[in-house]
Amino acid sequence: MLDRIRIILVNTSHTGNIGSTARAMKTMGLSSLYLVDPVSAPDGQASALAAGAGDVLAKATIVPTLADAIADCGLVIGTSARSRTLSWPMIEPRECGLKLVAEASQYPVALVFGRENSGLSNEELQQCHFHVCIPANPEYSSLNLAAAVQTLCYEIRMASLADLPSEEIGDYPLAEDLERFYTHLEQTLTKTNFIVKNHPGMVMTKLRRLFNRARPEAQELNILRGILASIDKSVE
Repeated sequence: MLDRIRIILVNTSHTGNIGSTARAMKTMGLSSLYLVDPVSAPDGQASALAAGAGDVLAKATIVPTLADAIADCGLVIGTSARSRTLSWPMIEPRECGLKLVAEASQYPVALVFGRENSGLSNEELQQCHFHVCIPANPEYSSLNLAAAVQTLCYEIRMASLADLPSEEIGDYPLAEDLERFYTHLEQTLTKTNFIVKNHPGMVMTKLRRLFNRARPEAQELNILRGILASIDKSVE
């Protein structure tokens, strides 16, 4: 099950952090590492800091965008160290581990980490179902990337080792299906002039938050797509 839990690093600047992440993952039994548009591909420094986790590093998948990394994932959790203008559904690290382990039995799941200096962009965070924040010392809350990965991977391991009763997981759509819905929704709302193309405002961001919070199942998403299709026909 742990093989279906994806650790994703976005636009990492220092290759040493990639190697340290691989090591942090392997100590907790995780092996699926994705690199989104790294500044530099893993090199000798990454290999040195990976220590005995060279196999995790060697198998790392490099993709150009976060959307590519999460397309086939049914649950995506993004790490966020600071509050945003528009709040998003938040979970604690322990709940994060439990959710990832529980849903990994259904489909690949992902835990996303951002840039060393600025974290994930608002656009990237909006592609996540939930955000997780490590409750570090508020007087000194700066965690380096590998330390943050280690902390959350520990929670994943503890959740995987716990003898918890299995819970029924909804038939949730994959990230790529959800993105297609958001694209369709924006196109339809633009056709009906609900969204003004030159002044879109925050409408789609707020709708993304609404549907991510509601987390419609695959069948419910199909109903919503059908509603949009019927609207499209009426305004053609």
